[in-house]
Amino acid sequence: MSDARTEKVEERVAWLEHHVTQQDKAMLEMAKRLDRLQAELVRLRERSTSAGEGGGSGGGGEAVDRPPHY
Repeated sequence: MSDARTEKVEERVAWLEHHVTQQDKAMLEMAKRLDRLQAELVRLRERSTSAGEGGGSGGGGEAVDRPPHY
């Protein structure tokens, strides 16, 4: 009876090790995707900022510095 119990515990440990390995792979992929999305967000913010500076109504840099209600 002890051998069957030991075998069951070993199977469970093997399954858990496999599960942890799969989770590690998934976490690595999510971290890579998050890095790509953060880089894309930075690029989009930079593009948005540069588009806002160039598309003014003829004013200099002062118009950008003023709040929109002025």
